[in-house]
Amino acid sequence: MKNRQMNRRITFIILALITSLSSSAQIVNISNDEIDTDSVRRAFDDGPYFGLYKDNYFIIGCPLGPKITKHNSNIKFQISVAQRLTKSTLPFGTYLFLFYSQKCFWNIFENSMPMTDLNFNPGIGLTKPLFVKGRFVGKINLVVEHESNGRDGSASRSWNRISLGGSIMIDPQIVVHGKAWIPIIDGAENKDILDYCGIYQMGTSFTSQNGRFGFAINLVKRKGWKLNYNTTLEFNYRIFKRDNQFLFLQYYSGYGEGLLAYKEYHSMVRVGLVIKPRLFSDY
Repeated sequence: MKNRQMNRRITFIILALITSLSSSAQIVNISNDEIDTDSVRRAFDDGPYFGLYKDNYFIIGCPLGPKITKHNSNIKFQISVAQRLTKSTLPFGTYLFLFYSQKCFWNIFENSMPMTDLNFNPGIGLTKPLFVKGRFVGKINLVVEHESNGRDGSASRSWNRISLGGSIMIDPQIVVHGKAWIPIIDGAENKDILDYCGIYQMGTSFTSQNGRFGFAINLVKRKGWKLNYNTTLEFNYRIFKRDNQFLFLQYYSGYGEGLLAYKEYHSMVRVGLVIKPRLFSDY
């Protein structure tokens, strides 16, 4: 009970912090819809030092297929921020960042509305913006990260990984991304986590020319030679023309959506709101 209360307090403190941020807060702050290379360089060199990392969303939904009940319908939300730790540029044109993401599954339809699974994902690593012929085309991240659910005993789940990922802008409307990792599995209760949570991921996102509509797909390859992927499909619609708050629909199919029940298959559709970084989201 004490652990549950503490986890809730931590979650609501971070939620309040995110809410207090400007809706345009992000690692790379671009003030207009056009991607200006000089603006990107200045953003990396001069700040801001604190901003969004992955998508920050609050969505509610139910499964597709099984009978809908109060036990399998829930709220899912994610909080993700980054803090740049170095003022000056490091060797090879990199910047040192501290990353933190937290994902929560909240069963609001059950008695006492328990938060059944909280996944904590801190990391530290280097980010290198990519410029080709004077044009900003994306970035590369090398991150040492930990992920766990903060519980003990048979409900404990945790692992570590050294991940190398990149996002490339084919043009201002299309981004492709990929990420692979070297796992270090220290959780006694999840030795087989790669069979469910995967060994690499890849995906793409598309944004309409006016910036109002977006679509993204992310595929996480589970361990083995079979074509077995955890699939996430996302649709978003910008509420206000100059803001980065969106109406959001997410569909998840596969295993490992949350750490506690990582061996269970889920096919979930949820809708809500998302706050996105201005250029593109990390995964």
